[in-house]
Amino acid sequence: MSKDRITLTVPARGDFARTVRMAAAELAARMGMSYEEVDDVRMAVEEAFVYACERMDEDRDVTFAFTVGNGELSAEVGPLPACDAGEGAATGSYAEFILQSVCDEFSIDDDGETCILRMTRRADPEGARE
Repeated sequence: MSKDRITLTVPARGDFARTVRMAAAELAARMGMSYEEVDDVRMAVEEAFVYACERMDEDRDVTFAFTVGNGELSAEVGPLPACDAGEGAATGSYAEFILQSVCDEFSIDDDGETCILRMTRRADPEGARE
């Protein structure tokens, strides 16, 4: 089965959080995720957006690259400035905790200059709607 890739780029401002949440929720619903799974996706994407916005100036953009297919929704967020434990560490720790809790897979790829958040949520084949 093929996978679709959807890219969404929005300004790094809090007033775009709903846009990102709704896009991710629509993608999750289209693939038949349950209400709880869609809610997990919305929460994960919002936390990733907040995490990104706290590391970027408001005049910059945040890019979400969603991949949908084979019963899973994946998202890559970034590139962002380096995600070290310095600035925003308390919020970063909270966001990382939430992301690890609601995603089936979550990682931060940091090369010291930039980082990319990667997350995946799989649909439960037993709970999927048609």
